[in-house]
Formats: sequence, C-alpha cells, structure tokens
Amino acid sequence: MLDKFQVVVIGGGPGGYVCAIRLAQLGFKTACIESRGSLGGTCLNVGCIPSKNLLNISENYYKAQNFSKLGIEVGEVKLNLQKMMKNKDKAVTVLTKGVEFLFKKNKVTYFKGIGSFKSGNKISILDDQKKETVIETEKTVISTGSVPVSLPGIEFDEKIIVSSTGALTLEAVPKKMVVVGGGYIGLEMGSVWSRLGTEVHVVEFLENITPGMDREVSMEFMKILKKQGINFHMQTKVEGIKKNTNGAEVSTTDKDGKKIDFDCDVVLISVGRKPNTADLNLETIGVELDKKKELKLTKNFKQILKTYMLLEM
Repeated sequence: MLDKFQVVVIGGGPGGYVCAIRLAQLGFKTACIESRGSLGGTCLNVGCIPSKNLLNISENYYKAQNFSKLGIEVGEVKLNLQKMMKNKDKAVTVLTKGVEFLFKKNKVTYFKGIGSFKSGNKISILDDQKKETVIETEKTVISTGSVPVSLPGIEFDEKIIVSSTGALTLEAVPKKMVVVGGGYIGLEMGSVWSRLGTEVHVVEFLENITPGMDREVSMEFMKILKKQGINFHMQTKVEGIKKNTNGAEVSTTDKDGKKIDFDCDVVLISVGRKPNTADLNLETIGVELDKKKELKLTKNFKQILKTYMLLEM
C-alpha cells in the first residue's frame, strides 16, 4: 500500500516548510519532500545564513588586521579558513535541525529525495541511493525555489568556475577572483574573499552595480566596496571563460571595444537565478512552462493540482 496524504509539498525551503507546517496545523495530513538532504532551502543552507556568517567573520578578521592603526597593538593575526568554514557549517546545521524539529512537532512527514510527478496524484521520491518511493496525494504544492544561472556554454564545477554555492565552500583563499555580475549576491561573496586577502575584480555589463537598488544607494555602495579594495569594470561584457592550469581566463570587451583578459584562480558567476523545475516531470501532468521555465497555468494544471485553493478549503 502506498502512503496517502491530503497534501504533499515539494520543496523544503522558506516557502515550502512554512506551508507544510501551516497545513498540518490546519488538520491536513501533510508530507514535505526536500532533495537537498536538509530543510531550509537556499537561504538557510547555501544563501543568506552562511554568507552573513562569513561576512561577519571576515569583517572581524579585517578589523583585527588593522587594530594597530587605532593604537591597539596585537600579535600576528592569522586566518584559519578551515575553522571559519566549520563555524559557518555549525550555524547552518543548528538552524536546519530546528526546522526538522518543527516538522516532528507538527506531525509533518519528511521525505529526503528528489520529488517528481508520476501522475496527478502520485509522487515519486528518489533518494541519494537511487531508491524510489511512491506516495499518493490529493493535492500538491510546488515550492522548489531557484538555482543559479550560468553563462551560455559555461558550466559550474564549483571549484574554479563557481556559483554562490561554490563560493561558500572554497578550500583556500584565492589570490585573484573575477566576479561576473554586479548584483548583491556576487558583491557579497566578493566582499568576503576580498577581506580575507583575495584580489577581487567585478565585471558588470551595466553602468551601475545592484541595478534593482536606488541609483544613489548603488553609487555609495560602490564607493564603500572600492575602499575595501574591490576593482570594478563597468559596462564590460564577458565574451568567454576558459579553464587553464592556473585557474581560468576571462575574456571581456569594454564599452569602447577594448578587449581585456583576466587570469584568475576562481571565477564567480553571479548573473541571476532561474526556477528549479527541471526534475519535476511536469509534462506528465500537462503543466507547461514559459520561456523562463516558470509554471504556466493550464486547464490541466488547475484541475489536477488546485494549488492556489489549499487554504480556502
């Protein structure tokens, strides 16, 4: 017999786990499926929480290096990157386990694995051992979040060409890093590694960083980052990235047509994110995606999932 649920939530991020807990509190027999192996989504595992942890520690390291300028004489300040990363991982683990506790408290069934549709009311769960479990559900909530976007033809290896996820787990401080994209995520990680001793270059196609922010705020933000030592190359287009024996070479062209190549140890590509819909097997239930790979409401979608009516029942 298959396990049967009234509602299954695919995705255990801030949207998914909160939704699952609330559904359980309202009396629905609820399950949540998460592929990462720990709850909390991008923010808690490889986003806001670990990045802010590293920002805080790197800022303290930077301040400690400059105490003598304030008349505070200390011994040699040394960086223990391995210990710093363990501190970051501990902060993440405490919080993800806290969410798992909330599931137990509210009687939400938690499945670890990749969830996909076998039919409108059957969900397949494939764990990390490739073992499949199939469950039944009356209704389904899709809350799978997003994944980093790379440049066309360039794949993340999370060692030399990294996304924000890989930038949080580097095993050594790079001598030189090129950040492709002047959004807040790339600048945040660039700031961390700059404080730890990396020469950071930001390549941005537009004429200002953080394009979603007020222009005046953006300009003041850039001034702060420049004082920190970050180099900016605005209105510059990345033409290609090639890995080599030393790391990678980033080929660019500026607004005047001048070609500039950057040799670096690590390239952080931070040009945005896209919906995480690849493994859902949506075609099985007649769900279409738009050009951005976002869900597109169809007649079948409304009939089968009824996602938006859950809290009105």
